[in-house]
Amino acid sequence: MTVNVLLALIVLAVVLARFRRRRCSHALLALALIMLLAAGCGPLPIWLLAQLQSGYAITAPISWGQRNAIVLLGAGSVRVAGSSEVEASLFAYGRISKAAELYRECRRAGRECKVEVSGGDARWLGQPEATIYAGDLQRLGVDAADLLLEPRSMNTWQNAQFSEPLLKTYGADRVLLVSSGFHLRRGMLYFAHFGIHAVPVRADYVGGELSWLPLSYNVAMADLALHEYAGIVRYHVYDAMGWNVQATKPGAL
Repeated sequence: MTVNVLLALIVLAVVLARFRRRRCSHALLALALIMLLAAGCGPLPIWLLAQLQSGYAITAPISWGQRNAIVLLGAGSVRVAGSSEVEASLFAYGRISKAAELYRECRRAGRECKVEVSGGDARWLGQPEATIYAGDLQRLGVDAADLLLEPRSMNTWQNAQFSEPLLKTYGADRVLLVSSGFHLRRGMLYFAHFGIHAVPVRADYVGGELSWLPLSYNVAMADLALHEYAGIVRYHVYDAMGWNVQATKPGAL
């Protein structure tokens, strides 16, 4: 996203220069340079990610209910080069580990607990994320009988939409939403739309890195944050226009 904006500014500056609009062209080139330095040298991604994750940096002790559901949101999958094997992506392992950790805590507290794994085959690799992650969770000690799989969702909105009937059928009185820190704000917004009152639990935390020279890592982190903000803005625009699926009554779960 960041690179696309930079390219658009540069192309527009070149076009304006050809039409002898040099002041506008120079202003756009300066804006592109400022954006490159802000993103690549770290200030922009550091600020954007801090705003997204500030509310989830510290996880409060969990107050378990009688019927608990730990909802694990998918973070992609990848095909291993030279084989037919498909496994969880880099970002997914922190979420999987945190979900398994919460499950063990819940069981030690003597409470009933299910882990709902939400994620379809968004990259068309032949296996839904829910199935792949379920195998990892079982290897980390989660009982297969305590797994609820939601293998249809292709994005965060559908994670929430398709999780709602599963959680309602189970009768969960406490729902924990497990995802990356940068993703929780959008995830909580979408789940609340479908009446799911969840406790957010951060699996991982990311940030930018200050540097004298632009780094591709910082540009990637800026894109990550901008993607989340775009999803939040889109939700509110669609809601104002009446384009979202009708909201479920608050507190239904």
